[in-house]
Amino acid sequence: MLDRQFDASQLKFVRKAEINMNLSEFEIPPIWEVLLIGKKAPIGPAAAKQMVDVLSPEQYEVRSLEHPIFEALVIKKTIIKMLPFEKLLPAILEEGERIANENILLKIKLNINIQVNKEIDL
Repeated sequence: MLDRQFDASQLKFVRKAEINMNLSEFEIPPIWEVLLIGKKAPIGPAAAKQMVDVLSPEQYEVRSLEHPIFEALVIKKTIIKMLPFEKLLPAILEEGERIANENILLKIKLNINIQVNKEIDL
């Protein structure tokens, strides 16, 4: 066993900070494509409708829900044009109820890719 004395003056201390940033454009309104409104959320469907009508007139629709956690949702009208609401709603609710409670306003970003293959006669 080697017996060495510890000399603190030989130590170098290096302090570093790592900064990670994700930058993106601020969106108006800041709800993306869907906003799920919990039954005890800080704002209700009427306030959400006022917000989207002021910030993005005619772009969003508010729909009431019969659901144990969520009272309503705000959805971008272009999404409903792309996909039938009845097909999309179950997927949104299934994922939303996994992570949310009645107090939440949950904003959802949807990326929808529609694939179309057509054949034409030559």
